[in-house]
Amino acid sequence: MAAIGSIRKHSTLLVVVIGGALVAFILGDFMKRSHRRDVNAGKVDGVEITIMDFNNKVDKNVASIKQQEQKTGLTTDETFRVRQQTWEQIVHEILMDKEYKELGIEVTADEMFNLIQGTNPHPLIKQYFADPNTGQYDRNRVLQFLQQYNQLPESVKEQWTSLENYIKEDQLRQKFNALIAQAYYMPKELLQDEYNNLNTNANVTYIAARYSDVPDSLVKVTDNDYQSYYDQHKNEFKEKAARSLEYVVFDVLPSKSDIEKAEKDAQLTWEDFAKTDHPSEFAKGNSDHPYDTAWLTKSELPAPLDSIMFNSKIGSVSKPYFKNYSFTMARLLASERRPDSMSASHILIAYKGAYRAMPEIDRTKEQAQHLADSLLKVLQRDPAKLKALAKEYSDDPSVKKNNGDLGWFADGQMVGPFNDAVEKTPVGKFTVAETPFGFHVIKVDGKKDYEQKVKVAVITQDVVASNDTYQNVFAKASEFVTNAKNLTSFENLAQKDHYQIREAPKVLETTYTIPGMESARDVVRWAFKDGTEVGQVSNVFDMQDQYVIAVVTNRFEAGIPPLDKIKSEIRPFVVNQVKGKYLAEKMNAYNGNMAAVEKAMNLTPQEEDNMTFDSRNLMGFGMENKVIGSVFGMKQGQVSKPIIGNAATFMVKVDKVTPAPTATAVAYNQLLSQLTSQFYQRVNQDYPYVALKEASDIQDNRITFY
Repeated sequence: MAAIGSIRKHSTLLVVVIGGALVAFILGDFMKRSHRRDVNAGKVDGVEITIMDFNNKVDKNVASIKQQEQKTGLTTDETFRVRQQTWEQIVHEILMDKEYKELGIEVTADEMFNLIQGTNPHPLIKQYFADPNTGQYDRNRVLQFLQQYNQLPESVKEQWTSLENYIKEDQLRQKFNALIAQAYYMPKELLQDEYNNLNTNANVTYIAARYSDVPDSLVKVTDNDYQSYYDQHKNEFKEKAARSLEYVVFDVLPSKSDIEKAEKDAQLTWEDFAKTDHPSEFAKGNSDHPYDTAWLTKSELPAPLDSIMFNSKIGSVSKPYFKNYSFTMARLLASERRPDSMSASHILIAYKGAYRAMPEIDRTKEQAQHLADSLLKVLQRDPAKLKALAKEYSDDPSVKKNNGDLGWFADGQMVGPFNDAVEKTPVGKFTVAETPFGFHVIKVDGKKDYEQKVKVAVITQDVVASNDTYQNVFAKASEFVTNAKNLTSFENLAQKDHYQIREAPKVLETTYTIPGMESARDVVRWAFKDGTEVGQVSNVFDMQDQYVIAVVTNRFEAGIPPLDKIKSEIRPFVVNQVKGKYLAEKMNAYNGNMAAVEKAMNLTPQEEDNMTFDSRNLMGFGMENKVIGSVFGMKQGQVSKPIIGNAATFMVKVDKVTPAPTATAVAYNQLLSQLTSQFYQRVNQDYPYVALKEASDIQDNRITFY
């Protein structure tokens, strides 16, 4: 039964975390847009992903993550992120299933049997069904689990099904990767070339005229220059559909009257806080934020509270102070000199129903307490038995590594009752403490670095904007929209009324977060909606504590953008290319006389030793592939023609070439092994899938729904 807890604990390995959406809302939203797209979340090479199927996966996986992380729900941010993961998972499944079928790759029933029940099963089976005492895989635990399968809870059965699916998918993936990896072949002639490229060295002298030293006014950039650069590099600018936005945010902040009202409420709370006989409970019931119940040292409290709490009597209450739209007050509960660090050893005696107790533990709470008390008496008589008894009786999984020795830990780091028991018990003595994990037989091993600490109850009450305040801010936003008819009036009006214009240069369909917005999805969906044009101003978006108005400033369609769309973006590169030609012409005037060019253009010669064809950078210039490639196409003593590089125009002289030493069979085999290993690594990093995905027709319609 221990395996059940292991499977539950690691269920994130088996199920991709995904978030949910309401079907009724989605279908209702679709009916408004039925002229736009089919009723599906997308298509992958013609295979439809219906919104119903997508949401079913969402619902199942939301339930899984809630259970695994013991959450009652996911935030909107978490939900959106896991939807992204879900989409990638589904696309991966469709494309890879198609490949597996075309290649005849499958996992048979016999293989699955061996992967789960065989003598050498899948690594996850070995992990989940290991003996907790030895850490070794125990096949009998698998068989016992399967024999009890029909009596297990439905949630455990679902997790087991997920585990089986994961194992099958992992086996398919391993077969596919092996098929690709084993196809790698390097002919002897190419291997020899690669060896020579890696081991031939060149020493060079070069001069370089930097583009940054040439004033822009000396060159003239023509349309042909732009077109030439664009034709050579346009594939580098391939992009996804995007929109550029400008937007204004109207934050809803509490007004002066809101603050005054909150101050009166805080004063009343302070009066009751000072009188109550149960300050901790009062603070929990009246604070908008939980407070730290641990012992605190100086400087761990906010500055206004720190000096008061460390220089007052027990029960003292600080006056409410205002900061960041909150009123905060504190009451001193206790003040002591306590150790900063403590060390202890323990034996945990868990019982059925205790927090994180292993499923096979069936002792009652009373039995656990009785056993702990018995062990305490034994250890008080003979402390040397602690390690042996910890190994035999402790239910703490870490006992296998530490024999019960927890080492040093900070005051407050351990669960409350355990921490307090160690602090109150003298060094070298034993005690028993009960925590949610069970009963702990504790030996206090050490304490050090005593200092004054306080425990305080803190109440923080946020100042909340009133309905009137919301209405006033909304009225200002509405007035702005009424007068902002287009991009020009939007910008003029914002400048006139001193509103900050923020920019989002490239927003994708999948964008969730835009700086300054609580949640940007409504704005993104509007920007990509059919009919939203450049220069169009949005309505007012209501985002909880703020209102947002946006305007589309540019559209970028998926694919390679036309030249006019990226002209400003490529201008620096085009200018450098023109400067390169200008400098090359100046150098050519000296008919290959490198010394004359050096003198005439006042350039400083530089040297580069031990350059290889595999070199990536030129010292001081960065990546200069043309220069390095040219060197290894030249002979010793030869001077190059001007080379138009990335940062400068170069002339290079090859001073010395040291050919690669004659390779032995061992050297060739080592190189082949290295290249093969690099290829295997790329395969295992999903490069084949990335290639399949890039070559596939994938339509993502999720923005219609989310």
